[in-house]
Order: sequence, then C-alpha cells, then structure tokens
Amino acid sequence: MAEIWTNYGWPLTWIILKIFMIIVPLMISVAYLTLFERKVIGAMHLRKGPNVVGPFGLLQPIADGLKLFFKETVIPTGSNTIVFVLAPIVTFVLALLAWSVIPVGAGLVLADINVGILFLFAISSLGVYGVLMAGWASNSRYAFLGALRSAAQMVSYEVSMGFVIVTVLMCVGSLNLSDIVEAQRTVWFVFPLLPMAIIFFVSTLAETNRHPFDLPEAEAELVAGYNVEYSSMTFALFFLGEYANMILMSAMTVILFLGGWLPPFNLSIFNLIPGPIWFAAKISLCLFVFVWVRATLPRYRYDQLMRLGWKVFLPISIGAVAVIGGVLVASNILPLNNTG
Repeated sequence: MAEIWTNYGWPLTWIILKIFMIIVPLMISVAYLTLFERKVIGAMHLRKGPNVVGPFGLLQPIADGLKLFFKETVIPTGSNTIVFVLAPIVTFVLALLAWSVIPVGAGLVLADINVGILFLFAISSLGVYGVLMAGWASNSRYAFLGALRSAAQMVSYEVSMGFVIVTVLMCVGSLNLSDIVEAQRTVWFVFPLLPMAIIFFVSTLAETNRHPFDLPEAEAELVAGYNVEYSSMTFALFFLGEYANMILMSAMTVILFLGGWLPPFNLSIFNLIPGPIWFAAKISLCLFVFVWVRATLPRYRYDQLMRLGWKVFLPISIGAVAVIGGVLVASNILPLNNTG
C-alpha cells in the first residue's frame, strides 16, 4: 500500500496542487483585470472609475461575481439547451487548459512538452468553437451573426499568427516554450523581429475580439453579439474566458518576443528579482496596452478588418518567413543545421 502511494498517490497529489497553484492566481488575476481595465480607462477619460465597493473600489470584482452568481440563469425557449449551456464552459475550460504548458520561470511549468507552441496554437484555435456553439444554440439572429463574424475573424488572423510563430521557431530551432525563452538571453526577439512582434500583438487583439476588432460584440448593431442571450453564471463564464484569453495571449507575446522570465538587462541587480516576477510584470505591460488600445482607438469596419488580415498581415508574414529563413541559411546559423 505504501508503494502504491509512493508511485501514484503523491505524484498525483503534487500535480493537483500545481494545477491549483496555476488556476487560483489566474482566476484572481482575471477578476482584478476587470478592475484594472475600468480604472485605467477611467483615468484616460479623466474620471475615477469604480471607487465605492471597498477601499479604492478593490472589492468591486467580488461584488460583480456575487451579483452574477445569485442571478437567475435564463435559457431561451427556442434554444438548444445542452449546447447553450456547454458553450461558455468550453470557452472557459480552453482558456485554462492552455496554461498547462506556459513556463512562468525556469523549470516552473506544469507540462514541459517539446511541442508546447503547437499545443498553445491548437488550444487558441479551438476557442472559436465555444463562440460558434453559443451563436447557433441561442436561436437568435443577432447571436448567430456575431458568431459568424467571430469565426471568420479568428480564422483570418490565426493564419498570420501561425507564420509569425514560424519565424520565431526558425530562429530557435525548437518547439519547446522554455527553449524559446532561453534563446533570448542575448537579445529579445522583439528587437530583430520587431515587425513580426507588432503583427503578432495586433493579431492577438483580433483573436480575443478586443478593440478595435470587437466586431463580434458590436453593441451598436448586434446588441452584444454571440452572448446576447446569456445571463448570470453562463455570461460570467464567457466574461472570464475572454479575460483569461487576454492574459494567455499576453503570456504568448512575452514568451515569443519579450524574453519570458528573463530580466531586461544582464545586470546583477536585475537578476535578484525572481523570474516569475519579471514574467508577471511583462504580462501586465501587455495587458496595459490591451486596455490602452480600447480607450484610444475606434472600432474598425468589418471590411477593413478582413483587408488588414488577408491583404496586409498575411503577405508580410509569409514574406518574413522567406526572408528570415534565407538569412539564417545564408549566414549558416540555422539552429536545425547545427544539430545535424
């Protein structure tokens, strides 16, 4: 019995503990990201933002969560009940699942798999299914149009994101996320690959349906889009999934272009700060840009959105793959060649 506990019980307990060590801080971060967004936008609009519930409004996310938890879940009469309820669960679970391969520090990762970047890309691609399920199951033309917009938008920008990721992988020679971070000890990829970093970050805005690409949730013509029929906790799961995806996309940007948990300069004073702190600080910077863009830029038209994705980002990213691959081969520094 002791042998069974040693071989199976303790490792399983440790894995469950590590999962909670990821999920709990992530859920707290998602909750307070909503407060952070409202505070930053309030400051940019020269107003205070939430400031009533708790000191400086710090308890506002908890109050919002309790309000949604105790509200009645309304399911439309003509909807497909099972798919209707399952859609926000799919969106929320996928947003959490991707964090299993995100390294927050040297060796601090739940599953350090060799194809981590492919796993991340696959999970982010599956996110569109929750939106499509919600739009179809709601039995509402507004929700369905929002879901169709979201599907076309996410597929369009995933293509450019894929080619941008290929340029990074060619420079590293590995699909492992920890290897991608370690390859940036000398210089972060944001400097030699600055155009790719910009394309990737703008594509993450479109991938998460954020301003100025929030056309699936356009209040003016679709009255909130694919989640218009949702209420209480089903709406809260969509809300949490969206903000968890924002944090995930920021983490991907940090890993691919901003050196992950590595300090900005190789100085002894910076090396005293733990890697996870640097990782969280860089994610916070990316999230600030998410909020900044929302407070600054107007919404794109849908034809402008598609033109940007297919006629601007896609040709540039494909050309970058050819150019960067040619440079690496010509200079004989392609990592894959060095491994035989």
